[in-house]
Amino acid sequence: MSQKTISFETYGCAVNKADTEYMTGLLEKSGYAITDDAEVTVVNTCTVKTPTEKKILERLRELEREKRKVVVSGCMPSAQPEVTEEFREFSFIGVNVRDIVEAVDETRKGQRFIRISRQGNILGLPKRRWNRLVEIIPIASGCAGDCSYCITRKARGGLQSRPLRDILWRVRESLREGVRELWITAQDTGAYGLDSGSSLPELLNEITKIKGAYRIRVGMMNPQHAREMLDDLVECYQSDKIYRFLHLPVQSGDNTVLKAMNRRYRVSDFKAVVERFREEINDLTVSTDVILGFPGEDDKAFQNTVDLIREVKPEVLHISRFWLRPGTQAEGMKQHPTRITKDRSRVMSEIFKEYALEKNRAWIGWRGRILVSGKGRYGSLVGRNQSYKPVILETTRDALGEFVDVRIRDATFYDLRGVVV
Repeated sequence: MSQKTISFETYGCAVNKADTEYMTGLLEKSGYAITDDAEVTVVNTCTVKTPTEKKILERLRELEREKRKVVVSGCMPSAQPEVTEEFREFSFIGVNVRDIVEAVDETRKGQRFIRISRQGNILGLPKRRWNRLVEIIPIASGCAGDCSYCITRKARGGLQSRPLRDILWRVRESLREGVRELWITAQDTGAYGLDSGSSLPELLNEITKIKGAYRIRVGMMNPQHAREMLDDLVECYQSDKIYRFLHLPVQSGDNTVLKAMNRRYRVSDFKAVVERFREEINDLTVSTDVILGFPGEDDKAFQNTVDLIREVKPEVLHISRFWLRPGTQAEGMKQHPTRITKDRSRVMSEIFKEYALEKNRAWIGWRGRILVSGKGRYGSLVGRNQSYKPVILETTRDALGEFVDVRIRDATFYDLRGVVV
């Protein structure tokens, strides 16, 4: 019998990447080999933004023209099951990664497989890390919110926090296997435990008690949850094991727009969290997100967002134009012309560039320790300092997985450039 082979194409967030790692582990345990030119291709999809969706659909059409055997997984079939009718030769699961082996087995035999269901707890499943040094740990699935523009809840469902014991088991197992960086991730990490009587600070405190040389990157949390547990959260971040990295999406600097978005906080809540963190945590990296051109965002509302970004000066800024998603509340709202969303995105990008390089250049001359966790271009290595700043190293030393002392000698908008000392 010929060897069973599979390939993966993954789109989207860290949660999706984790799902691919679990699907890969399940398939390898069932005797499949991962190759580029495989019998069956798994396309793990994202549907949060229209441009990503268009890119995925075009790729699926290309695979269809090539008459490839394909299993489509992820958020797209979960949120938009009608896609199964567009690609009648393909198999489909959603975020139910446990079904991947059966789906691939049937597809390999020329049969169509369709089963779209919820995920459940996957932390105990076999997995294959695409970066052996980084463990992505989905601490929950689904979301406690109901933003008017978001299709992800339709794909992932309501909040389901994973048991604390299962998360801690996964942490210990990964550290035993040589992992050096833990990504604590979810649709909203700040909502962890709201459905189970636990909390994110409780989880982080338990993780940091585990011995070992590693770092923790805490994923995105919404401002309302962060403010409700602010004292405990700031105390957690005092641990040297947690990167000084706060991903707090504000989405708009205007309270009227936030209300229309059905975000459950005000601009003042976002500012209060950032201000408290910066008071208590030295060299904090603040990451935030803005959606520009939301229905009803007039010139004044946009200017409020501009003013907020200029005031807070987040070190990382994710800029998105508003994209209508099917089945959301915002679908029925009056849309801005494309030229307006494009123009506002351009303006915001220029504002970020006004200060981002200056902030990074302030690191030139800094000496300290970084964790080397990946490979960059042209033989370089990539590490992170305690503030989660990416540091590019030009070195012949094989330092992957090591903590090394470096000196920063240059900077760009996006990273620092260092040498080992």
